[in-house]
Amino acid sequence: MLDVQKNKSLKPYNTFSIDVDADYFVEILSEQDLKDVLGSDLIKQQNLLVLGGGSNVLFTKDFVGLVVKVSIPGISNVVEGDEVIVTAGAGVIWNDLVKYCVQNGFAGIENLSLIPGTVGASPIQNIGAYGVELKDVFKSCTAYEIATSEKRVFNFEDCHFGYRDSVFKNELKGQYIITSVSFKLSTSAKINTQYGAIQDELKNKGIDAPTIEDVSNVVSEIRVAKLPDPSTIGNAGSFFKNPVITKDEFETVKLAHPNVVNYPAPDNKIKLAAGWLIEQCGFKGVVAGHTGTWKNQALVLVNHGGATGAEVYSFSEQIINDVDAKFGVKLEREVNIL
Repeated sequence: MLDVQKNKSLKPYNTFSIDVDADYFVEILSEQDLKDVLGSDLIKQQNLLVLGGGSNVLFTKDFVGLVVKVSIPGISNVVEGDEVIVTAGAGVIWNDLVKYCVQNGFAGIENLSLIPGTVGASPIQNIGAYGVELKDVFKSCTAYEIATSEKRVFNFEDCHFGYRDSVFKNELKGQYIITSVSFKLSTSAKINTQYGAIQDELKNKGIDAPTIEDVSNVVSEIRVAKLPDPSTIGNAGSFFKNPVITKDEFETVKLAHPNVVNYPAPDNKIKLAAGWLIEQCGFKGVVAGHTGTWKNQALVLVNHGGATGAEVYSFSEQIINDVDAKFGVKLEREVNIL
């Protein structure tokens, strides 16, 4: 029987540790739980919010409606030659999946070590880091349509992946709840160390022929050094997307700022480092009331204790305006604002 709770605090369920309440809250541990929720009168009468790890959301007010916390567990794999299909429940902590794959010698997601959140959110956001994106290893995901309770399997083509983007953030936003995700990995490692920071760290450690475990460990060390632990200080990781601009726009920026940090992007475009842009505007390590930017990474906004979502949002707006004024580049928030 579903345990639906009323006036539930969401502070433990968002990594920003913003203290807001939900009218109704229910946690699901299986597909059957989800079908029960979707068939209930409550979901038909209330606004709906689906939460995974709460690592990509900023609450600016209480949630009027029903929060469904997806906690479906389980990891399995099928090996076929060099290829292995790993399937994980939507509630599995993302880094637990990475550890499972690394320990079993399944290559492909080691560069995505220590990204916060759950497996179910990974295709929605098309998570990515250090030269790898979710879409590079995605096979399929299973989801239920909220309106009809019907089960559907989405393959790669169905998902319309883009930079930190997918069909679930656009055409199908708010229409499906993901219950599991399958990944196409390999038992013969194709190590990706193209990202400069990984190469530097491996070199510092004297590792010339890295394993996927080496890459995972190095990526984890880099992230720990740059990013704050949500268990000690509230944050949602990178608050802004790295802006992608045309080559003409880039030439304009570079003319005024020759040292601008940049990387090649698909479709003959250029990706700028949002953290660098923000830092050049003087925001790195800034404390503004109860919020601010992290001391080691200006891309991360933090809750120093007692911050409201509105306070964090207002501070982010100031950053967006200052970067736009200095560089003519408009930053986009990566975090969902509620």
